Amino acid sequence: MLLVEETAPAQGALPVAALRTHLRLGSGFDLIEDATEDAALAGFLRAAIATVEARTGKVLLTRVFRLRLEDWRDPAGQPLPLAPALAVESVEIEDGAGRIVVVPPAAYRLVRDNQRPILAPLGPSLPAVPMHGFVTVRFSAGFGTSWALVPADLAQAVMMLAARYYEDRGFDGTTLALPHGVNALIEKWRAVRTLGGGRASRGGWA
Repeated sequence: MLLVEETAPAQGALPVAALRTHLRLGSGFDLIEDATEDAALAGFLRAAIATVEARTGKVLLTRVFRLRLEDWRDPAGQPLPLAPALAVESVEIEDGAGRIVVVPPAAYRLVRDNQRPILAPLGPSLPAVPMHGFVTVRFSAGFGTSWALVPADLAQAVMMLAARYYEDRGFDGTTLALPHGVNALIEKWRAVRTLGGGRASRGGWA
């Protein structure tokens, strides 16, 4: 499996001002407001978002991902590795010789679920992936394009973690554990196993 993030959150969607306020309340000192400081705060927020998403399997700000599979885990329905999935943009099958077949949208549907979204067939099964071929699924996932749509506990976890990254910007890399408060906030969102199941038998594209 290969998962690639095709788009990234716009800097304007990041809660830079909220992080600045959070840091000021924690220290009692105002931060300098300039482009350099804003870029640094945005970097800490992106790092914190990436960490929370990796620990939970939940996408906070909506963007598009590309999933490449050598075969379906289950031809009766392929679990997607991130939630909440919003839409399947495209499904393409490569036959191993450079020929790409676009699977028509009428052949599948997205079963939405906050833990285990599934690409399900509208017929008996998903189309077979040829030997030496692969399938590429492009899908969008996330709670929304605005930070206000991110669940409050996940948003607070990001804020706390970004503040820790800011405070530890001279960090030597020896401590990797998340702060207890962050762990407590994300616990109920932690990812369940989404890619289990047997492999489909390979065949050809009909």
